[in-house]
Amino acid sequence: MSVHPTAIVHAGARIDATAEVGPYCIVGAEVELSTGCRLVSHVVLDGRTRLGEGVQVYSFAAVGIAPQDLKYKNEPTAVEVGAHTVIRESVTISRGTAGGGGTTRVGSHCLIMAYTHIGHDSQIGDHCILANAATLAGHVIVEDYATVGALCPVHQFCRIGRHAYIGGGTTITQDVLPYSLTSAKRETHAYSLNKVGLERRGFTPEQMRALLSAYRVLLASKKNTAQALEELRQQCGSGTADEHVAYLIRFIEAAERGVIK
Repeated sequence: MSVHPTAIVHAGARIDATAEVGPYCIVGAEVELSTGCRLVSHVVLDGRTRLGEGVQVYSFAAVGIAPQDLKYKNEPTAVEVGAHTVIRESVTISRGTAGGGGTTRVGSHCLIMAYTHIGHDSQIGDHCILANAATLAGHVIVEDYATVGALCPVHQFCRIGRHAYIGGGTTITQDVLPYSLTSAKRETHAYSLNKVGLERRGFTPEQMRALLSAYRVLLASKKNTAQALEELRQQCGSGTADEHVAYLIRFIEAAERGVIK
């Protein structure tokens, strides 16, 4: 392996022979670096932290640090980062807590941009983008292919649905609908379907039409959420709704904090 002479690596750390540890990095006793991992410089890895294949961590990032939770009493909790995820400068990722499941997870092929914070016990899916200074409190769920814009604070226990796009500077205090374009122009609203993102990911015209129809019921019909859900359930029962609309219904049904409409 390539370990710079200025790096401090605990003897107990498990580092693959193909990994690279750059100048002034600190790697703790329970850290595991998989094939092709690269720590650029001045990176701190602590706790039970496992980086998957090909993960890159840039300068001044701190991964696996103790959670910012007054209930935490140094329990042996963890951080897991999936393959080929990129963690940019000054990112902080806290390890989990005993009360929150014990593990903070970041999926594969994610881009975690500079100054982002991922709080304890958060669960980030695959192919997600967290833009500069996105701030996730504890227990946040970000599903696959979601994008959180720059300078977005996300309240604890919120969920961000798959393929959702959140505009920069938007404060999130409720669940963000999957497939939605959600932003704060005057106040936080789900404005429309994330058409550009869905087209880029290969959604068919039929799937787009089905989701657009569902979103008209949710956002433009002047029905409350319960009434809109009932209409969408009836569509599913008649066989006119596709798998994505069915998932949208399940997502709303499972919301504990309510959804942004």
